[in-house]
Amino acid sequence: MSTFTSADANELFRAPPTRFLDTGSSGIAYRRVGAGPDVLFVHGWPVSGATFRTLLPYLVDHVTCHLIDLPGTGSSRFDAATPLSIDHHIESVRLAIDVLELDDVAVVGHDSGGMIARHAVVGDPRVRAMGLIDTEPADGVSWRFKAFLAQRRLPGFGRMLGWVASKPRLRRNGFVLGDAFVDASRLDGEFDEFFLRPLYTSSKHLEAGLRILRSFDYRYVRELAAIHPRIDVPVQLVWGEEDVFFPVGHARRMVGEFPDARIDVISNAGLFSHEERPAEVAAALLATLTGSR
Repeated sequence: MSTFTSADANELFRAPPTRFLDTGSSGIAYRRVGAGPDVLFVHGWPVSGATFRTLLPYLVDHVTCHLIDLPGTGSSRFDAATPLSIDHHIESVRLAIDVLELDDVAVVGHDSGGMIARHAVVGDPRVRAMGLIDTEPADGVSWRFKAFLAQRRLPGFGRMLGWVASKPRLRRNGFVLGDAFVDASRLDGEFDEFFLRPLYTSSKHLEAGLRILRSFDYRYVRELAAIHPRIDVPVQLVWGEEDVFFPVGHARRMVGEFPDARIDVISNAGLFSHEERPAEVAAALLATLTGSR
C-alpha cells in the first residue's frame, strides 16, 4: 500500500476541494490525487466522492484519481435553482470529462454512479475502460431496491429519512440501511460523518438528496440493455457477494452483455464492497484501469 494513508484520504475530503467545475447552475467539487493514467470516479446516492476514500491508498501509486462531488452532494455548490436530477448528473459527468480535458480516461462508478456513468460515457472515444462496482443491472433491480425506492414519495419521507439517519441503532436495522453492509456498524464513524450527518444536520443537503432520489425513473435501468453492447472497452465488474440491493446473480448475467467484460466477486461484502474490502476491490480494478488487463 502507498505511503498515502487512510488518514490522508479522509483529510482530502475534509479539506476544501481543489477547485469547482462550473456547470452553469452549480459547481462540481473536484479533487485530484495520485500519478499515472487518468481515472474518473462517479459516486452514487446518497454519498459523495468521499466514498472512494477507502480505495485511494491502494490506487494512488498506479493511477491519477479524479474525484467529483456531483451537484447536490458533498462539497458541491448548489442552490434551490439547481436542476438536481439523474439527467443533470449524467450531464455533469460529461462536463467533468470536458472541463478536465481527459482525453484518455477510465471511469469507475459505484451504485447509481455506475448507472449514471454508463449513460454519460457510452460511445465516448476518450474512455479507455470502465470499472463498475455494485450497480444497477440491465435486467431489473431487486425487491430490496424497489422497496426502498417506493418510500420516496410518501408524505414525510424526508423528515423520516433525516431522523432515522441520526439514530445509530435504527439505521443499523436491516430493513433501514443496515443491510447495505455485512457489518452494519460501518454506518457509523466516517460513513456517518461524510454521508449521513448532512442528511440530519443540513436541510439543504437533505432536500437535494430527496430531489435527486425522486428524479429516478426505471427507464434509466431499462435503457442499459441497449447501452451495454455499445461500451466496447474493457469493463471490470466488482461485486459484493452479499449485496442485497443488486444481487450478484444479476451481475454475473450482465457480464455477457458487454463486448469485453469480466467480474470479480468479493466475499464478506455488501453494496459498499469498496468500503468493506478496499484492498480486494482495488486489486480487482487495477489491471483494467491501467490498461494492463
